[in-house]
Amino acid sequence: MSQQKLKYSCLLAAVTALCVLSAGAYAQAFPSRPIRIVVPFPPGGTSDILARSIGQKLTEEWGQPVLADNRPGAAGNIASEIVAKSKPDGYTLYINTVGTHAINPAIYASMPFDVIKDFTPITNLVNLPSLMLAHPSVPAKNLKELIALAKKRPDALQYSSAGSGTQPHLSAEMFKMMSGVSIGHVPYKGAGPQMIGIISGEVALTFATAPSGVPYVKNGQLRAIGVTSANRIPALPTVQTIAEGGVPGFLAVGWNGLMGPANMPQPLLDKIHDAVVRIVRTPEMNARFIDLGAEPALSTPAEFGALIKAEIVKWAKVVKESGAKVD
Repeated sequence: MSQQKLKYSCLLAAVTALCVLSAGAYAQAFPSRPIRIVVPFPPGGTSDILARSIGQKLTEEWGQPVLADNRPGAAGNIASEIVAKSKPDGYTLYINTVGTHAINPAIYASMPFDVIKDFTPITNLVNLPSLMLAHPSVPAKNLKELIALAKKRPDALQYSSAGSGTQPHLSAEMFKMMSGVSIGHVPYKGAGPQMIGIISGEVALTFATAPSGVPYVKNGQLRAIGVTSANRIPALPTVQTIAEGGVPGFLAVGWNGLMGPANMPQPLLDKIHDAVVRIVRTPEMNARFIDLGAEPALSTPAEFGALIKAEIVKWAKVVKESGAKVD
């Protein structure tokens, strides 16, 4: 090796080492100011519950406010764009969903960001069975009675969703295809308004993530008709799965994870990942999520990235087969 090349190699190694040391020092000093966890929907939904629960514990651990920043609209695309265009310094994090990162790429013709290239996966947080819920005024106590009612009165029943193209919308469309019923779609702007729509009786039905719906079932405001997962959930052990209740093979499970903008330094990524995983694994937090109907499902950043890629393929097929479109 020539002397000039040797000098260049030594300089490159020195710069690389300096960058690694700088990133490590930055991670040790992090955080030095408030952090926001961007939530793609209004307050009241599962993403919001996760952001506020985890944010509170991170605030206690880090001594800096970690606050939920609700940015609803466009089925999560507004929030996703904000995060994608933020600095990868750890001060902007994101509660992403199966909708924002697996369904939206199939249902929107174009988006101003890339769901893979413009984000850093940190960890999956929970898997989310959904509940098929009915307003108490609906004269059906179980799934078989509901299907019979819907077939007797086509389009008389309407269901709310968190917006066109969201998981509640596609879960309902999948149910329509597999059960042969015809029910109308009323999109709302987020999971919170979606729940208000059914609680108030504006609509008869909805599909909502278990953490959003379980409290209303337990206090008697709504009736659980079925669970979208393969197994019943501990929070509502007497409620049948939709497959058990009369639609064999039905399965629609979502998830919520934590992400940041692309190119987060590895030491910073490790620090955030380790803190969040430790918090979610505590008996208090674990029990809280299970009681709400969520299934804690932590992962490495690499595992979470692989999950997102697999889910993109899965939900693209559902969108194509259902013909679902953004209104």
